[in-house]
Amino acid sequence: MKLAGKKIGILFEADYFENEIFYYKFRFPEEGAEIHFLTRLWGQDKITFLGHEYRAPMDCYESFENMSDEELRSYDAIIVPSGMVSDRLRYTEDVEKIPPATEFLKRVFAEPGILKGIICHGLWLVAPATELVKGRKLVCHNNLIGDAKAYGAIYTNEDVVVDGDLITGRSGGHAHLFAKKIIETLSEAN
Repeated sequence: MKLAGKKIGILFEADYFENEIFYYKFRFPEEGAEIHFLTRLWGQDKITFLGHEYRAPMDCYESFENMSDEELRSYDAIIVPSGMVSDRLRYTEDVEKIPPATEFLKRVFAEPGILKGIICHGLWLVAPATELVKGRKLVCHNNLIGDAKAYGAIYTNEDVVVDGDLITGRSGGHAHLFAKKIIETLSEAN
């Protein structure tokens, strides 16, 4: 078990890409990792989200909001998945403020001990805080190449790109390669 004792957080929302999320749900624990799906719970105990392709329901019980620094540092990796998840998480009630999910991502990026994973359209969550990827090598969905360049990132035409503590993947269809690189990187950190 390459990830025994490791803790991985996966941001989560409606319209998730089932194939990707279900792959993570089973693949990371298969290597011994503890996984947590994190969202905005809006004061509820849980929210049931429906997937994008098959409308598969999946419950989420944990929030990234109000997470203490100590709890945040207990994570070895935080993943922003593909598809519409990041677009939904970009919502903010106050247009003068950065979305809570992006504020959380800024906290994650401030922690060098946490591996950051962004795949496909997950890059959208960075839009309000482009300094997180400025000058960094990454890959994203082909539809977001212009966005990545506008953010000041160095677009790299590979399926998975590693730039220090940032691992990026091209699309949800590359989730297996993305997860493999996360597993390799976290297991090397032991």
